Amino acid sequence: MKSVLLKISVFALLLVFSIDTKPEEIQEFQGQAFYFSKSKMELGRWGARLSEAQKKQIAARMKNRLEKTYVLTFNKEESFFEEEDKLDAMSGATDSWGKNFAPGDQYKNVKTNTQIQTQEFYGKKFLVKDNLQPIEWVMGSETKQIGNYTCFKATASVPTNELTWYNFSWDRLRNQEQTQTDSTGVATEPEVKMTEIEAWYTVQIPVRHGPLEYWGLPGLILEVSADNTTMLCSKIVLNPEETVEIVAPDKGKEITKTDYQKTITAKMKEFRDNRGRRRS
Repeated sequence: MKSVLLKISVFALLLVFSIDTKPEEIQEFQGQAFYFSKSKMELGRWGARLSEAQKKQIAARMKNRLEKTYVLTFNKEESFFEEEDKLDAMSGATDSWGKNFAPGDQYKNVKTNTQIQTQEFYGKKFLVKDNLQPIEWVMGSETKQIGNYTCFKATASVPTNELTWYNFSWDRLRNQEQTQTDSTGVATEPEVKMTEIEAWYTVQIPVRHGPLEYWGLPGLILEVSADNTTMLCSKIVLNPEETVEIVAPDKGKEITKTDYQKTITAKMKEFRDNRGRRRS
């Protein structure tokens, strides 16, 4: 986590100065927050064999997956989070493969503890309905200024599988398929991987919203870092002249987060097995 934060420190400072909205008393708690996310490219052992030129080429091709922009529209109780589409830097097309495992449009209601999210997996549309992600925040006293807003630090630790339920990992699948036993030969559960989260929120915007799965703090989350990704708020618009309308998505096959993960895991296993049969 520390290495990721160091890598983006200059980047974060540049975005901070672009936030020019002045804090004010909010009556209707309506507004929009614009975020920019930046992820560190992880190549593992395979990457160690690549030259610097090859790494730069891969980074250019994966730019749309490593750098994204989002908009969070919110009022006192509801929020709607969506990604802004960008063209692929190399081909000029949208990243269709990446969309299979990227978070879709997300509606949250903190009053009813409800989350509704659209997901598309290989052309099939799902409507994932579930409770909000439980997060036990540890409130800190450390503060920093983000634009004109004083922000407080909070941290948490959440099971990675719950935080990234819309994604798929071959490592996660291999871990599920491995049978582990203790010294007596009794099967044991695989170790639960945890993701450490660091968030910065401002009570000057007293809503419990934030980007992606993050929520539940006594103010809007302006910055959050988890694993190899940091998301920063670059612009805030409060109480726009036109009323912000937030509508929950309603199209797609209804499913829970757990069942959605089972669905995509089963499909990826099918792809893997079919590929193995073709090679044999």
